[in-house]
Amino acid sequence: MNKRTSEALKRFDASQGPRKLGSRDGKVLPGVRFMTWAEETGGGFSLLEHPIPPHTLAAPLHRHSREDEYSFVVEGRMGALLGDDIILAEAGELAFKPRDQWHAFWNPDPTPCRILEIISPGGFERFFDELPSLMSRPGFTPTDITKLGKLYGLEFKPESVPKLCADHGLNGTLLRLG
Repeated sequence: MNKRTSEALKRFDASQGPRKLGSRDGKVLPGVRFMTWAEETGGGFSLLEHPIPPHTLAAPLHRHSREDEYSFVVEGRMGALLGDDIILAEAGELAFKPRDQWHAFWNPDPTPCRILEIISPGGFERFFDELPSLMSRPGFTPTDITKLGKLYGLEFKPESVPKLCADHGLNGTLLRLG
């Protein structure tokens, strides 16, 4: 997170009056809308929105060592590999991705999918904030994402992408985050 963004964030409390985040408010980068940062919740959680285009893999197989993720499907349908199990979550349903569990998720359908991602405790949202800058650097390689992930206690299995795409009828591309 850049210094300017970080300085503007502080914990929400009653002294600040009511707060409402509009449907287009928050910081928006490709593949993510930042709705609530860890600094605003006292570190308890962060909230992101991920629009996932049709037949798109949102992330290769990966696992977090520090946080749990809760994916609430707002629109469309989300497929997910959670450990050894495959689930399909419809609009209005919540999928739980606990820390230390290998997982991946995608949009299995020809229509858009949109999820709200609750990350607890907060802080991992900074990974998504740093990723576009990293990906735009000269000489960028996918290995750079693995290095960034390690800073956030995240492990990837990039070799999982072709099989996930083949097994679930995905278009072979990852969600564009940069």
